[in-house]
Parts: sequence; structure tokens; C-alpha cells
Amino acid sequence: MRPLNQNTVFYVPETSPSDPNQLSAFIDRELQRVKMAIDLLALGHLDKTYVAPTKPREGDIRLADGTSWNPGSGAGFYGYYGSAWVKLG
Repeated sequence: MRPLNQNTVFYVPETSPSDPNQLSAFIDRELQRVKMAIDLLALGHLDKTYVAPTKPREGDIRLADGTSWNPGSGAGFYGYYGSAWVKLG
């Protein structure tokens, strides 16, 4: 099992155990992982993005690393608006 990571907002579910006796602990861990992802989103946390999103939608916001993915003005926060990434501040 992967350790809980408090630095990312992504949640990828683990495979459920085949032993029913381990199910309660599994559900507790999964709920904690979901809670951490939701809490980070609620606090406004964005993970650094290293690759351009494949299907951006108007209103998307990303934190570009500026090297692997440079939407135009180096590292920083970008919003997707009018079919282009626009640096925010």
C-alpha cells in the first residue's frame, strides 16, 4: 500500500482487499485519502503541472513548472480562457 501523501489533490483508489476482515481498515484508509484531497482543494492547493493538459476547458487553472511545460510566460499560475493559457499575475 502507498503511504498517505498530503501534497497532492489527486485521489486514485487502491485495490480492495480480498480478505473481508481487512475491509474495515481499507475503507478507513480510503476515506482519509479522499478527505485529504478534498481538504487541499478547499484550501486552494494546486499541484505543479509538468505537462500541458490534453483537453483543457475554459476556466481551468494550473500551476505550470515553466520548464517541462511553459504555456508562454514561464513558471506560474495560468488560466485557460478563449482557447489559450493566460498567465494570472
